[in-house]
Amino acid sequence: MFTLQQMKAAHAKVKTGADFPCYVQEIKALGLKRYTYSVTDGTTTYYGENGYQVPGPAIYEPKVINPVASPEKLRYFIEIHQQGQTDFLTLCGQVATAGVRQWVVDTERMLCLYEDADGREMVVEPIPDTGY
Repeated sequence: MFTLQQMKAAHAKVKTGADFPCYVQEIKALGLKRYTYSVTDGTTTYYGENGYQVPGPAIYEPKVINPVASPEKLRYFIEIHQQGQTDFLTLCGQVATAGVRQWVVDTERMLCLYEDADGREMVVEPIPDTGY
């Protein structure tokens, strides 16, 4: 089963949103089924088969999540990030202002689901197949 170090090593290769599909293919190949990313403090929990999970530490000071969700703002922030116009930490700050509490990367369905403070889906993005 995968380790936190393997997840971190794969993530370290991501420089822009354009690198994300290859990253997902790599972590999927390691046995990852899904992960949740908390925008509040950057904690990530990675899930594998049979209830296997690996938690990661917070990576930044807590952010305030806007209680008013704005899917329109979120779509814009995702779009410019995918174009390489923002780095990861900038994206995290932007999506917090759009009301995102966490996102879930589902490697089985190849989807990234952004959730508001109440756990409702705001935006669901397909993860492109890279032919990996």
